[in-house]
Amino acid sequence: MSQYHLAEINIAKMKGVDINDPIMKEFVDNLDLVNTLAEKSEGFVWRLKDDSYNATNLNPYNDEQIIVNVSVWENIETLEHYMYKTFHSEFLKRRKEWFLKFGKAHTAMWWIPRGHIPTLEEAVEKLDYLQQNGASELVFDLRTKFPMPVIA
Repeated sequence: MSQYHLAEINIAKMKGVDINDPIMKEFVDNLDLVNTLAEKSEGFVWRLKDDSYNATNLNPYNDEQIIVNVSVWENIETLEHYMYKTFHSEFLKRRKEWFLKFGKAHTAMWWIPRGHIPTLEEAVEKLDYLQQNGASELVFDLRTKFPMPVIA
């Protein structure tokens, strides 16, 4: 059993003025399905959610157009399987229908001790660090992955 899990944050800037904008309807209508699929996926550990069962009401960037997702997975492979080999991939293919091009890093990943649950503030700090400093063993993205730390 690994001593580490993979934490990730991803953000997106909506085309709509907020999550209730009609342009976001199909995306919103499928959130519960996509989130349930994540929770039932192999390797899933935890995800950030509020009283509405998702994180769409959380606003750490003080911008109604930015939505945030934070989750924890056993490893990179299980996260990527969920992202690219399940129904979730259909939404990735269609993201331009709902979201604007972000222009900077919008996904960050980092290794956490098994059992640690990242706070939203911690996740935002990791993404900010990646945006300012680039990928390293401290925080990285899907293009520049770093392996799980080895315990000597």
